[in-house]
Amino acid sequence: MAVTRIWHNPRCSKSRQTLALLQERGEVEIRLYLQDPPGEADITTALKALDLPAAKLLRRGEAVFKELGLAKEHDEAKLIAAMAAHPILIERPVVFSGGKAAIGRPPEAVLDIL
Repeated sequence: MAVTRIWHNPRCSKSRQTLALLQERGEVEIRLYLQDPPGEADITTALKALDLPAAKLLRRGEAVFKELGLAKEHDEAKLIAAMAAHPILIERPVVFSGGKAAIGRPPEAVLDIL
């Protein structure tokens, strides 16, 4: 059975709901991504597993998005570097299982990869 991992923020209700769904189905490796930020390589791997461009993993409503002058049209490398430097910009939660990934919005969206 594949190991299920989550990039989790315990202050986020969707992240808590997603984690609860996962824990009902077995053991989960939890990465508190704000305290243990993923690097650019981790984010690039996540984007490939999600099959999404970097702009779709960005939380554009965060103050730091505006402070950095970011736009969803910026190139992938710039957006990935920004997420690595400021993990609050990463949409949450991200769940990984069996080489696939899903964003838990809504939480049930992750069930397709389990």
